[in-house]
Amino acid sequence: MEATFVTKEYGNRQVYFVGGGIASLAGAAYLVRDCNFAGSDIHIIEEMHILGGSNDGIGDVDQGYVIRGGRMLNDEVYENLWELLSTIPSIDHPGQSVREEIIAFDTANPTHSNARLIDRSGKVQDVLSMGFDMADRLAMGKLIITPEEAMGKARINDWFGPHFFETNFWYMWATTFAFQPWHSAVEFKRYMLRFMHEFPRIQTLEGVTRTPYNQYDSIILPLQKYLEPLGVDFSLKCTVTDLQFKDGDGITVTQMNVLREGVADVIEVKEGDLVIVTNGSMTEGSSLGSMTAAPELNGKGSSWKLWENIAAKKPGLGNPSPFADYVDESKWESFTVTFQDSVFFDLMEQFTRNRAGTGALVTFKDSSWFMSVVLAFQPHFRNQPEHVKVFWGYGLYPDKVGDFVNKRMCDCTGEEIMQELIGHLHFEAHRDEIMATANCIPCMMPYITSQFMPRLGTDRPQVVPYGSTNLAFISQFCEIPDDVVFTEEYSVRAARTAVYTLLGMGRPVEPIRQYHYDVRTLFASFVTSFR
Repeated sequence: MEATFVTKEYGNRQVYFVGGGIASLAGAAYLVRDCNFAGSDIHIIEEMHILGGSNDGIGDVDQGYVIRGGRMLNDEVYENLWELLSTIPSIDHPGQSVREEIIAFDTANPTHSNARLIDRSGKVQDVLSMGFDMADRLAMGKLIITPEEAMGKARINDWFGPHFFETNFWYMWATTFAFQPWHSAVEFKRYMLRFMHEFPRIQTLEGVTRTPYNQYDSIILPLQKYLEPLGVDFSLKCTVTDLQFKDGDGITVTQMNVLREGVADVIEVKEGDLVIVTNGSMTEGSSLGSMTAAPELNGKGSSWKLWENIAAKKPGLGNPSPFADYVDESKWESFTVTFQDSVFFDLMEQFTRNRAGTGALVTFKDSSWFMSVVLAFQPHFRNQPEHVKVFWGYGLYPDKVGDFVNKRMCDCTGEEIMQELIGHLHFEAHRDEIMATANCIPCMMPYITSQFMPRLGTDRPQVVPYGSTNLAFISQFCEIPDDVVFTEEYSVRAARTAVYTLLGMGRPVEPIRQYHYDVRTLFASFVTSFR
């Protein structure tokens, strides 16, 4: 028997989304698709001049392309993202959904890494063995069975000894998901459970699902094109600085303080209106360098300050400090390189034996910067000419001095980052050819792994806090039991939960698949730990 849902009448109710990332776009889509909400009564407020938030992808052939981060999707666990994208029309293939478009692309261009780890001599490592000893296995088992509430703010290196951080497993898992030894053991445990099915194939990354272009062009743009004709209001270059609340013990937003292109204004939140906030941002404060200049290290911006302001006014709205006040432990640096020819890509294909465009991650495990690169399918941008090639890389230790450049990564220009990369690849004989057309744009991201920082259970607010009548949170810094931050799924699940809960829809969200209860997955993981 099919479930039935009551169609609601909303009158003149308005919904305000703070932040223009994937969570807000997904929330708007759920409002019009599942709740029969008028698009003209939905407002997405974004301080940048473009939507997408951390799902970015900008540039051109002359200035160079930039993607601050690459996102690894997964067919098995991104339950709500795939359900949503199955109803969003493709821009490029009429009659297809974005989900169908991604499946077709990924099937034709599957990820498979033949050179997951490279050592200091430039040799491809055999990574079939995880490299565990019995102490590592016992510590992993203890971590998995220990309840989160008993772990508190423990760090990963509180649970594992020094040997664990020299295993093939750690080199691969840490660079796939961007974990550091000082990050939260709770978040690490959640990843181990949520992605347990990926453990046996972590060395090839076969479980990674890629999009045809960068995620802005492949996911954000189709969502925007879906919402625009529905009349959704996109208020760009508008910053929310504070929220005002109704007096009393409950949580009811009455006003929003905003800056519209620098001019102060107030949005009155009337009875029945909803305010859905992206609190905090992993890419806030990002700074770009160039071939001749290093990026700057910036501080807190509007999303952190907004969260600080409202958390000081009402209990139950979380505590931003564990995430925002430890930049030295949450920052790392990425870089995007644009070439006018295929010289570097041809050399990489020969060296790694990875078919060009498979998006396989290559990590230099002995690199002082703990550097990795990804060569995605080309073109990676919609406006990218055929002869142009673009790849992305990152270093998890930007404060360390390089192995081939006697400078910290954070102090390096794009040219110097390329020099370090060429050294690790031992491509010195081809240096002039590679550098002839290279345009490397470094990007410092002070808060990029802030969501992994050690925390208490109360530091992240609930999606809909207790006592809230019209406020919800949909960022990577709200609390969704059992799910993993630093994923597209977390944002979409939060948005769906917020919309359904605040409107009392009584509709379920897609449940989290519990692979760690599957006997076959458990057995495969057990065998893998002894490889």
